[in-house]
Amino acid sequence: MLKRPAFHVDMQACTGCRTCVMACIDRNDLPEGILYRRVVEYSGGTCSRNADGTFAQDVFAYHLSIACNHCQNPICVRSCPTGAMRKDEHGIVSVDAKLCVGCRYCEWGCPYCAPQFDAKAGRMTKCDLCRDLLEQGQPPACVSACPNRALHFGEYEDLASMFGEFEVVAPLPDRAITQPNLLVTPARNARPSGSRSGCIRAAAHPGTPRNDTT
Repeated sequence: MLKRPAFHVDMQACTGCRTCVMACIDRNDLPEGILYRRVVEYSGGTCSRNADGTFAQDVFAYHLSIACNHCQNPICVRSCPTGAMRKDEHGIVSVDAKLCVGCRYCEWGCPYCAPQFDAKAGRMTKCDLCRDLLEQGQPPACVSACPNRALHFGEYEDLASMFGEFEVVAPLPDRAITQPNLLVTPARNARPSGSRSGCIRAAAHPGTPRNDTT
């Protein structure tokens, strides 16, 4: 087991196919309306007519696959009034179903909308990095399923050495909020975090990073 597990997302390789989302749903047998991983399409730009009658454009679009980042400073843990949300010695943030009362404070506090409310069970649920697979030395299902190898998983320091330090792109929030264990290789036309030049066009789920600029 790892000590600081992290995801790396190569936005240049991601086509937005959502195979990672489907693998997560299948592996965790998630009911409709609950997604531990989502793929956000962020796009913007305009077209304009030039004086000579031709058109110019600065349109852009890119995809970002996002799940729980098992942050170093997880707001979900701090906001849980019962102690149900915990981060263990392996760096995995998970929820204890026996202690969760379904107040949803963790969901509201998380800037990545990672905790998911199971209305039927009346409690929260979330990504645990496919803990059973990790114990067998295998990566999470979403990583294994990616057909373009746009998702990687491992120790944060190892991924940082391989791919470089974390870069924040829209629509991700400022990393200082929770210190996420996430590294991103930006798309060629990615906008910086906080940019208002685009908006989320096709979120696979209502839960999306909170600094959406729509």
